[in-house]
Amino acid sequence: MRVISGTLKGKNIEGYSISGTRPTMDRVKESVFSTIQDSIKNSVVLDLFAGSGQLGIEAISNGCKLCYFIDNNKEATNTIKKNIELLNIKDKSIVLNYDYKKSLNYFKDNNIKFNIIFVDPPYDYDVLDKVISKILEYNLLEKKGILVIEHTKEIKGDYKDLYLYKAKKYGYKYINIYIRNNWFNIISFYISDSNGNCQ
Repeated sequence: MRVISGTLKGKNIEGYSISGTRPTMDRVKESVFSTIQDSIKNSVVLDLFAGSGQLGIEAISNGCKLCYFIDNNKEATNTIKKNIELLNIKDKSIVLNYDYKKSLNYFKDNNIKFNIIFVDPPYDYDVLDKVISKILEYNLLEKKGILVIEHTKEIKGDYKDLYLYKAKKYGYKYINIYIRNNWFNIISFYISDSNGNCQ
């Protein structure tokens, strides 16, 4: 695996064969990051179910201020730490070996909020609705926040306080990109998108 954009473009990332994880395909990453590009700089990012950390690392490469990498798999978090060390991005990275419930409660209790959240659970782990509901209940997404979901089955479109900005299928997987549901943010996001992705 390699970083595909930003200041770390071309750098190798370890962890392709971590048990229970599947790397996001380069063409999927390229589509996601071209869509959210204008919102990454100086953002605080959450890479939930991080695996090797490739999505969070891509965000750091594109200018995010800080990324929290969360995974319950000790092999995964050790790999993330190794990648962070190799890429010299320790000052922009926090790695927690937590499950999603513990991590979301930790963020709530410490009043930590995010501009961008990536949610990519194992495909046989049916928790997407629970995770999204907790993110909203705990108010973990900032007012201009973006939520990126990767999954293998269609999930419902809009959630309370979220607007489904983009949904696309890549082979057997789906990507849903949500933004906070207020009209000012939606209009601003549309205007800033130069790729004709408004849906």
